[in-house]
Amino acid sequence: MSKFTFNRFVTYFLRGLLFVVPLALTIYIIFQGLEWLDGLIPLDIPGLGLLIIIGAITVLGYLASFFITRPIFVLFEKYFTKIPLVSILYSSIKDLIGAFVGDHKKFNAPVTVSFDDYGTILKVGFITREDLDEINLPGYVSVYMPHSYNFSGNHFLVEKNRVKPLNMKATAAMKFVVSGGVSGLEESQ
Repeated sequence: MSKFTFNRFVTYFLRGLLFVVPLALTIYIIFQGLEWLDGLIPLDIPGLGLLIIIGAITVLGYLASFFITRPIFVLFEKYFTKIPLVSILYSSIKDLIGAFVGDHKKFNAPVTVSFDDYGTILKVGFITREDLDEINLPGYVSVYMPHSYNFSGNHFLVEKNRVKPLNMKATAAMKFVVSGGVSGLEESQ
């Protein structure tokens, strides 16, 4: 096999990996999740576990919306959050989920933050709080900066003059950051 042919083979193989690996991992994770959900129900009907969980969550959301049943949910949450450690976990998870899907979404204002005086080193983040006067930091904003290729990030308090709005949809900006800048720009407008 000549060197040219071998290099072409390697190129095609790597392109194939770029297509197959993300697809295979996504299908595998979905399949394993559905299998686990179906294992929660003693009946052998594929997909039933997922349907029951979606239905139960929807019914709970429906009940939590009524003024008659809402006090029950508020009371349950009040006592549930008094348990040490559970309170930290529960409130953190609730706030994180609420930041993406709640009535008061927090990750909807993508920005760039300058890390030097010349504006040559920038990081993409999301403003989570516009005003920090209550903690004696006037002129500062709260910015969450997710890590690339990870489900974590850092939280910074930044001077407002170092923050510039980013002309992108929030979902595209998150995809851009999490992918390490590889994707997200194609859907930025």
